[in-house]
Amino acid sequence: MSYTKEQLIDALVTEYEFLCHDDFDPAVDLSVEEYCMMLKEMEYDELIEETSTDEEFSLDDFMETWG
Repeated sequence: MSYTKEQLIDALVTEYEFLCHDDFDPAVDLSVEEYCMMLKEMEYDELIEETSTDEEFSLDDFMETWG
């Protein structure tokens, strides 16, 4: 299945919000808005890489979880 750049960004932001919810450190971590802006500047292949998917946890798995 293929995904749009916007779908990937939405899923990555959702994952980031979840991961930062209980462990956000403003001295180290980007705000959600900053992270989203960073993602919007990335190319499609860079977004795929940002998902950290592989053979065991596929892009489809990532999108099902966060998309």
